[in-house]
Amino acid sequence: MRTPNMPLSDIKLRNLKSGDKPYKVSDFEGLFVLAKVSGAKSWRFKYRIDGKERLLVIGDYPAVSLAKARQSRDLAKAQLADGIDPNEAKQEDRRVRLEVKGQTFERIASAFLAKQRKEGKSAATLSKTEYHLKLANQDFGRKPIAEITAPMILKTLRKVEAKGNYETAHRLRARIGSAFRYAVASGIAETDPTYALRDALIRPTRVHRAAIIEPKALGRLMVEIDGFEGQATTRIALKLLALLAQRPGELRHAKWEEFDLIERVWAIPAAKMKMRRDHNVPLPDQALKLLQQLLAMNNQGEYLFPSLRTWTRPMSENTLNAALRRMGYSGDEMTAHGFRASFSTLANESGLWNPDAIERALAHVEKNEVRRAYARGEHWEERVRLAHWWAGFLEEISTA
Repeated sequence: MRTPNMPLSDIKLRNLKSGDKPYKVSDFEGLFVLAKVSGAKSWRFKYRIDGKERLLVIGDYPAVSLAKARQSRDLAKAQLADGIDPNEAKQEDRRVRLEVKGQTFERIASAFLAKQRKEGKSAATLSKTEYHLKLANQDFGRKPIAEITAPMILKTLRKVEAKGNYETAHRLRARIGSAFRYAVASGIAETDPTYALRDALIRPTRVHRAAIIEPKALGRLMVEIDGFEGQATTRIALKLLALLAQRPGELRHAKWEEFDLIERVWAIPAAKMKMRRDHNVPLPDQALKLLQQLLAMNNQGEYLFPSLRTWTRPMSENTLNAALRRMGYSGDEMTAHGFRASFSTLANESGLWNPDAIERALAHVEKNEVRRAYARGEHWEERVRLAHWWAGFLEEISTA
């Protein structure tokens, strides 16, 4: 072994020549470099723990510089002072790094989605969450979640913005953030990088969904629906949407088990509701008649409006809007969701009904906690009368 009288320097290290057998050149305090026959120069640290001599392999020079080798030696000495074996600490660090590397965004996103399913999130919410997470997975799904940065995410969001989909970009950021917060809570990530992107995106202009709120025009639409030449189930769905004024997603995912045709109630479970509250909808005569027609057509599946491809899934979310387009109504004139605005506007303008009853019919949640608790069971009788009035009103304007 060659032992210089002074600590190593970069010049000495560069000038070390390989021999016909390996040899050691010491630095100080247990650190030395092993000059191999191949010409490689490997840093080692010699230490003792529990009365046994051990070696810690630090890395090869010059990839690991002299300064870095000394830092590693100092860290190992500090670990020894705390009773920690540097080799065991190195193995644990490697294990943790490999585990973190395996925790990709795609894997965490999948676990987050599974959690939402167990929590009973609505099918519509799950579908949108899955769609947004797929967009993220395309760009960084295979990257370890701990290595994903705000600029990486922003690059993905900018792609969506470039298409003019500003609202989608904001929702995508929110869903990516939800997956990160799940990872933080699970001890896999330290922070949610989407927090830094709150002000980085273009704010979308809020546009109300198109709706027909003039009685004569709404009457003409109801006549058009009666004469719709597409699928009979689509025609019935549009008529029920107009009659019951519920959200399109709630109607598309409606199951026969939710309907009591004797008591004349559609009981929508909280899991399907936007506000996560059970919601009962009174059924007027006209709705009961349509449901009986539908039952005669479809008594094999659980959904009122199954997909044309399979009985096990509901109709596509595009079906109802597509039917309106076929009837000549553009997206700026009327949407499936617009029937709710038609009902709300015309019911309020009639002056016949308590505005709170109309809001309850639409399943809007009172923001005031005390008032909400008081009003929870209110207005049912009025809502039943309102439902019959609205059904009659639609018939009247359809024949005017």
